[in-house]
Amino acid sequence: MTIRVGLSTASVYPDNAATAFATAARLGYTAMEVMVWTDPVTQEPGALRALSELHGIPIVSVHAPTLLLTQRIWGADPWGKVDRSMELALEVGADVVVLHPPFRWQREYAAEFVEGVADRERDSGLKLAVENMFPWITARRQMLAYLPHWNPLDQPYRHVTLDLSHAATAGVDGLQMARELGPRLAHLHLTDGLETFTDDHLVPGHGTQPCSEVLQMLADTRYTGHVIVEVGTRKLTPDEREIDLIEALTFAELHLMPSRGVGRI
Repeated sequence: MTIRVGLSTASVYPDNAATAFATAARLGYTAMEVMVWTDPVTQEPGALRALSELHGIPIVSVHAPTLLLTQRIWGADPWGKVDRSMELALEVGADVVVLHPPFRWQREYAAEFVEGVADRERDSGLKLAVENMFPWITARRQMLAYLPHWNPLDQPYRHVTLDLSHAATAGVDGLQMARELGPRLAHLHLTDGLETFTDDHLVPGHGTQPCSEVLQMLADTRYTGHVIVEVGTRKLTPDEREIDLIEALTFAELHLMPSRGVGRI
């Protein structure tokens, strides 16, 4: 079984979705994740289907606009954002919706979050893969920014997205987290980071996370989820960005070669 390696549209930010699809096709990526943000194409299923068909790349996941930078997209109601993201995913053929846990000031949303995610998964057939985050660190203290917690391990989510840059920022071992998640690991944001508070989203292999070991584990356990490259390139020239995205894809393909079969996650 071949694990698809996809590209997040966030990896070409601030360029748009059309650029992301064209870049992915040119470099050899075989799937896309759409980050819903201010680019109107990311909010329009017809336009996204047209890009997918034009470049021959399926959309496998939609990232809901639950980031601080996307708080104004699709209104102020967080469940409204999730529901519209689910509708978008169904219309473009994606099977995963990535979402962040609630911010601590979204107390009503947080109180309903675990049950609301479970209900929506059951009714839609989609995987709502809640992403691991990290504590916010100021000069004086560490702050719990997410409810019920930034770490999904002890939460009853059926599906989880593991982001290796977030793992680095939180000071946790991404490989250990992947092992502990087991079959709940439905989606991987392939990136890297340093143990700083900046959430670096580096090319895999450029930080402190065991990216190669995580990919090898997925290959060896016949992982059935998606691997999505999500790296930060906004300060790079177009040529520098392509070099980074080629390196990330090559890294993924190299380390997703199975060495043995030991089960399935």
